[in-house]
Amino acid sequence: MLKVMQSAANSATPNSQWDDLTKFPTPNSVQWDNIKTQLDLVLLALETLTGLGSDAMLSAAISLNLETKVPDRVALWRLRQSNPIRKGQGGRKKLDVEEARSLVLITCYLAKQHQELIRRAVGLLENIAAKNQEPHQNSLLGDYIDAFCNAYQERMEEDKIVSTELLTNLALKLMVDLLFYSASGGHRQLWLALIDRSTKQV
Repeated sequence: MLKVMQSAANSATPNSQWDDLTKFPTPNSVQWDNIKTQLDLVLLALETLTGLGSDAMLSAAISLNLETKVPDRVALWRLRQSNPIRKGQGGRKKLDVEEARSLVLITCYLAKQHQELIRRAVGLLENIAAKNQEPHQNSLLGDYIDAFCNAYQERMEEDKIVSTELLTNLALKLMVDLLFYSASGGHRQLWLALIDRSTKQV
């Protein structure tokens, strides 16, 4: 199924995408912490696969007319620090629903820009799985998994031991998810996925 997904151009404007997200129910307070965690992890997967940094995210915010929500590196850092499992939570800013929507739109905008890389990585994963090989046997997948695991261990609290196997599975699942988020309507899929997973453990 993933192999036949086409990179259809998304003609929706940033304003119409924002309006799309406002039509969905606002998460309740119980769901909210898990949503903040999931959203930060999706961004972590995107940046470790593509090599993107804060400059690209801020540029995307300008392109999407979201610079008032994400005006600079400090604001972006504070939004991502709202993830409850991040290290150094002291004084962190709470993430409100409009800021979460902004990060969703930025994530999907950047995923669309790098759709070919994401598609290639997912295709490699499918091929390797069909041959019963390990992802690390491919250089692109191996580099991504290592980068994701290293970044996760560097940035997240270690209240409990997270195995390399678990992190690898998480990295690969998020990579496949990014392909769907890079497609037309990906912003809706990501928002619904965040709500759907909000009652589950990361």
